[in-house]
Amino acid sequence: MVTLHLAQDPDADAFLASDPLGVLTAMLLDQQIPMEKAFSGPYALATRLGVERLDAELIAGYDPEKFVAVFSEVPAIHRFPKAMAERTQKLARAVAEEYGGDASAVWTGAKDGADLLKRVAALPGYGKQKAQILVALLGKQFEVTPKGWREAAGDYGVKGSTRSVADVVDAASLVKVRAFKKEMKAAAKANQAEQG
Repeated sequence: MVTLHLAQDPDADAFLASDPLGVLTAMLLDQQIPMEKAFSGPYALATRLGVERLDAELIAGYDPEKFVAVFSEVPAIHRFPKAMAERTQKLARAVAEEYGGDASAVWTGAKDGADLLKRVAALPGYGKQKAQILVALLGKQFEVTPKGWREAAGDYGVKGSTRSVADVVDAASLVKVRAFKKEMKAAAKANQAEQG
C-alpha cells in the first residue's frame, strides 16, 4: 500500500491509500478550500457515516437533505457543504451506475493514458484540468501508469514538477506546490487586469 501525505494527517492519508472512491471524492472537493482539507474530507465523511470505506451505492441513495447535514456538521467538510454534498452524490451515482460501485474500475479498465483521461473527465464534477491532475496523481503516487499517462496528464505529469497535489509527498513539497499555485493565481490576475 502507498504512503500518502495529501491530507497531511496520517489517518486521513491512510484512508485515501485504501479507498478509491475516497480519492475521487477528495479530488472533487479540491476547490476553494485548502488542499489538505479537501483530502481529509473523505475520511471525515466515512467517519460521520460510520463506515470503514466509502460506498458509492450508499452515498448515491442517501437522503439528499440528510447528506447535506452530514457535510454541514461542524467542522463542515467543505466551505460550500450543500453544493459539494450534491456533487459528491452525483459522483457516487456515476460510480455506482457506470462502474458497478467499484471506483478503482475507472482506472483499472482504462486501455491507455488517453482513455484514462477520458474516463475521469466524464465523471460529474471533473473538468479537463481536474481530470489531468487526477491522472498525474494516480501515476505518480498510486502506480497507475497505463501507456501514455504522463502525456494525458499534460504539465501535471512532468516528472519532478511541483504543480499540483500529484506532487505532494511531504510537508516541504506541499509548500512548493502552494507557492506555484500562488504564482499562477497572481499571473492570471495580472493577465486579467491587462485585458480588463
